Amino acid sequence: MLLEIENLNVKFGEYTALDIQTPIVIERGDRIGIIGSNGAGKSTMIKSILGLVAYDGTIRSSLRPDQIATHMQFNEYTDNVPIRYIMEAILHTDIAKNQKLRNLIDYFEFEGCLKKKYGKLSGGQKQRFTIIMILMQDAPLTIYDEVTSGLDFETRQKLVEKLVEWYRGKDAALCIVSHYYEELEQLADKLLILDKGRVIDYGYREALFQKYCQRAVIVLDACEKNERLTEKYTKLESPEHLLVLACASEEEEREITASLIAHNVNFKRSNHDIESIYINAKRAYEMRQEESRYAG
Repeated sequence: MLLEIENLNVKFGEYTALDIQTPIVIERGDRIGIIGSNGAGKSTMIKSILGLVAYDGTIRSSLRPDQIATHMQFNEYTDNVPIRYIMEAILHTDIAKNQKLRNLIDYFEFEGCLKKKYGKLSGGQKQRFTIIMILMQDAPLTIYDEVTSGLDFETRQKLVEKLVEWYRGKDAALCIVSHYYEELEQLADKLLILDKGRVIDYGYREALFQKYCQRAVIVLDACEKNERLTEKYTKLESPEHLLVLACASEEEEREITASLIAHNVNFKRSNHDIESIYINAKRAYEMRQEESRYAG
C-alpha cells in the first residue's frame, strides 16, 4: 500500500469541498484515472494528499513527501532564461553528464528546445519540459493534473502515447486527472469517480463498466430513425446527441449490430467506454440519494 485515504473531509467555510467516507487505497503499479465535473473535488483531493489544504480525517502513506511527484495544471518558470539553465539549476546537474536526463530529453524529443527561453516555448513544449522534470524524480507515485490541458488534439495524442510507452512495465503508481476520456482509456486501469466532493465509485475500469453498462455498449447518433430502430433495446444515460444501447449478452449484441448494419446505420461498439461509465455511475448515485431522502 502506497497511500490510503479514509474519512477525509475538507471545508472552506461552510462549503464542503470534499467528503470521502469509503477508503481509497493506492497500490504500487496502479494507474488511476480521476474523473468528475468542475467542482467535483479532484484538485482538492490532490492538494489534501500533498498537505496543501487543511482537512479532517486520515491520509496514511508509506511514502515520504519527496516520493510523491506532482504535475499541477499550471506551472510557471522564469520566462527570460534558457531552458537548459533552468533545468540544470533545479536538478543540480549538468545535462551533458547526466545520462538519465539525456535519455528523457531524447525520448521526449526536447533537444531542440534547450536553447529556447521558457517564455518562447509552445504549450506542448512546456508540458514536455515539466514532465521531464517530474520523471527525473523517479517517484513511486506521480499525480498528473490535466497534463494535456490547452493542447491541440495531435499534440495531446503524441504526449499521451509517450507517457503510455514510458510507464509500460514499470511499477510506479499514477493518478491522472483529465476530462479527456480517450486519454484515460489509454492510461488508466482504475477509475475514481467524484461528484460534488463525494466518491461515486472506485475500482477497476472493466468491473465498473460491467456494473453500469453491462457486457458492451453500442453508440450511435440520436435521431428519429435510430430511435425507432432501437426502441425495444435497453438505453443507457447518454449525451443528448447520442444513443447508447446496453448489450447484456453476445446474442443481443449480434442482433443489434445486424439490424443497424442492415439499415446502413453507423455505430461504435465498446466494452470500456469511460464516458458511459461516468454518466451512468453518476445517475445511479443520484437515484440512490433520492431513494435515501424519500426513505428518511
